[in-house]
Amino acid sequence: MMRLGLFMMPLHPPERPMHETLAEDTEKSLLADRLGFHELWVGEHFSASSEPIAAPLMFMAALAPRTNLTFATGVINLPNHHPAMVAAEVAQFDHMTGGRFIMGIGPGGLASDWELFGNTDAKLRGARMLEAVDQILAIWTGDPPYDIAGPTWSSRITQAVIPEFGVGSMPKPHQRPHPPIAVTARSVDSFGVRAAAARGWGVVSANFVAERVVEGHWRTLGAALAANGRAASGADWRVARNLCIAATDAEARDRVFDPAGANRYYFHYLSSLARRAGLLETLKPSADTPDAAVTLEAIIDDCVICGSPRTVLDRLIAFRDRVGPFGHLLMAGLDWSGPNAAWEGETMRRLAEAVMPRLRQHVAATPA
Repeated sequence: MMRLGLFMMPLHPPERPMHETLAEDTEKSLLADRLGFHELWVGEHFSASSEPIAAPLMFMAALAPRTNLTFATGVINLPNHHPAMVAAEVAQFDHMTGGRFIMGIGPGGLASDWELFGNTDAKLRGARMLEAVDQILAIWTGDPPYDIAGPTWSSRITQAVIPEFGVGSMPKPHQRPHPPIAVTARSVDSFGVRAAAARGWGVVSANFVAERVVEGHWRTLGAALAANGRAASGADWRVARNLCIAATDAEARDRVFDPAGANRYYFHYLSSLARRAGLLETLKPSADTPDAAVTLEAIIDDCVICGSPRTVLDRLIAFRDRVGPFGHLLMAGLDWSGPNAAWEGETMRRLAEAVMPRLRQHVAATPA
């Protein structure tokens, strides 16, 4: 069954107070649960007031007893953490939720966080992500004494082990052998997608990329799965997308391009950062599109699925036919300033109640 989730970076105008946006993001998460969304993905950023959640596990722990959601980190940026801390905190959270947890991981995507933690080398970030995963899994599957060393970190408890009191023992997750692992993908030929296929992880295609990039993720995933002796399947592939649904196509489009609209702010922010970082390639509708042609309006046209429920259903079917058979749709959560709370609330309701039941029927009736 096609499952529905909410993906929140979250992203807010930087001048908004943190307590206000945390309350707003909590309200949105509760609404998603009431509407029958299955998953909640929350990002991690340490050094941007525009992306203000530094501890997604902490944020989601407050929601765990109030919802039936499966929680997911979108993502834990592993090069910025000691693996033993991640292993212990994730194990605790997995128990707190009764196993309603997916460990989303990545190398990090915010330049100021890279600088803060000394991870400005892209290749080294990727290597450290894999090193951290290996240490976390070794902790979860092992028992004391621990002596796990790597190029960056060591997790060692060899002297202070007192078995009769449990001293020196690292916590194991509720889910055995461990929670599902998923990695995010942004580039066409993503390193993360290849690693996921080799290791049996899920893949999350970012929402702030052009459709052709998502199409590239399936090509990479299918080829990498085959190379690792696995059948090509989209069951563990999640695709995030911005959506805006209203009573009519014209009303939805007006909301998307409204100067006060959160979708417009969202892509103004992300495209500006991508342009500064030299990462505009992933927002181009074709690889040979010149930078000058990558306007905010063109990006929104490519990255936002908008319209009436009927139009959005048709567009989602066409999108899935183009990019590949993803098994989960993640709606991107937006800021609720001004009219956007009402607009996004309507989108969430129409998506859950009018669009998804028919999309599931279509997927179920379509040969794999």
